[in-house]
Amino acid sequence: MNSNPSIREINELFQKHSIHEQIVEVKQLSGTTAGRVFRLLANSGEQYILKWDDPEGIRITCKFLDEYREVMLLPKVFLKSSDNTYFAYSFMEGVTHNHRGAKKAWLTRLVKELLNTYVRLPDTKLWGRMGYPRETWKGFNQISIDEARENLGDVLTAEDYNLVQSTVNRLFEKDETARFLLHGDAGVHNVVFKEKELIGVIDPSPMVGPVLYDFLYAFCSSPDDLDPALLWDVFEYLEQVTMNKSRLMEETLVHLYCRIGLSNKHHPQDLPEYLKAWELWKGLCEGD
Repeated sequence: MNSNPSIREINELFQKHSIHEQIVEVKQLSGTTAGRVFRLLANSGEQYILKWDDPEGIRITCKFLDEYREVMLLPKVFLKSSDNTYFAYSFMEGVTHNHRGAKKAWLTRLVKELLNTYVRLPDTKLWGRMGYPRETWKGFNQISIDEARENLGDVLTAEDYNLVQSTVNRLFEKDETARFLLHGDAGVHNVVFKEKELIGVIDPSPMVGPVLYDFLYAFCSSPDDLDPALLWDVFEYLEQVTMNKSRLMEETLVHLYCRIGLSNKHHPQDLPEYLKAWELWKGLCEGD
């Protein structure tokens, strides 16, 4: 199909997959380097996303969305090509990043309606991104903190890196935690809000890991309310994770370090708030 398909071509595509919607409007959105993304409006008022992308990425994404097809917060897949070169799913009307309301409210809903539905993967021996698996959970985390160190430059010190490195070495020395199928990118940039309420979670980057990973990733994904008391309060809603406060604080420190690295690279305006949080969390962990 052409790089910019016509309305007629898209309707023919829908009919080929027995989707009897009449598409009346097509708008191209920004996609990945390899992919093309379109938002479609049907005469029924329904909206869809149609995406062409790397076949392996689409296969993994559809596997995740199919596994959790009963979860109301996730998009519903309507069609997928047999060769995994394109798929279409429901569009969620709202905003990401902004107008998100209180962190405690949306993080609690994320836990109750998505993270608590996660299924274990007892048969796999790998960890991390499904497209780039690692042999150990420590190995996956090592890549993240090394990337963060590079992104940070001189924003944080060598002592800060050494603290995080020693924490990772100690916490993840053994792969004792259970493996689950995770969203893998459940931060505020992929959380859809409407009228300051969480209504959906989009763009999974499926991975294998502990449920706690997605929880702390979400908590650290915005610089507001990085409050230990808030974290502990919401953590207690997690049904498949048991952990003492000391361990939870240390795992949060690792996530926070990685998030500050991403902030310095992509959202430097958030740095002052993140750096204040870093001093707080570092002090708490060093004081344990």
